[in-house]
Amino acid sequence: MLNVMSMKKTRCVIFDCEGTLVDSEVLCCRALSSVFESFGAELTVEQAMEHFVGGKLADILIDTRERLGLKVSIDVLEPLYRITLRNLYESELKPMNGAKALLDYLNGRNIEYCVVSNGPRDKILHALELTGLSDYFLGKVFSAFDTNSWKPEPDSILYSAMSMGYRPEECVYIDDSVKGLEAGVRAGITTFQLEGVNKTTYPGISRVIKNLRELEEMV
Repeated sequence: MLNVMSMKKTRCVIFDCEGTLVDSEVLCCRALSSVFESFGAELTVEQAMEHFVGGKLADILIDTRERLGLKVSIDVLEPLYRITLRNLYESELKPMNGAKALLDYLNGRNIEYCVVSNGPRDKILHALELTGLSDYFLGKVFSAFDTNSWKPEPDSILYSAMSMGYRPEECVYIDDSVKGLEAGVRAGITTFQLEGVNKTTYPGISRVIKNLRELEEMV
């Protein structure tokens, strides 16, 4: 739990994107299920959700492929997954509950914020545009591809803090996935977990929240 002093000095909130700002976890699991079932594997959405841990897409596809005993190239799986997910995004993607209200709250108190994701920049921008969040994040979008280092490595989070002009101790980070939480803790940034599909946590986080608006009392 944060003490009063640490709450007062929060100057920048760093958000993960998928499952944190945009309600994408179930859509990601549906895309994963669809792609693997197209190759004859049995992977229900519920099974995909059980193993959802976030991280680099190639690693997720490799782990799932090995678990299911398939021998399909990642060069085939990855573009098919991205196309499948893009179609789901365009028809169903919504912002997370409380996202816009929290961003308005931060704007009203002159607290900066940004987003950093393992996904490519164009995917992040597309998700923000589809959910009506893009205007909030003009010039505040960072990708693991910027640093060529993916969560659970802390580099992309530290890079986003530095690019925004703040030290790690002046920031808080919020993510829903285990690998994202690990990255935040390893970056030395106060880290919150937004409870999602996979409720597994990571040692060293400050608190688990169920709605983004809970963050208002902590920054």
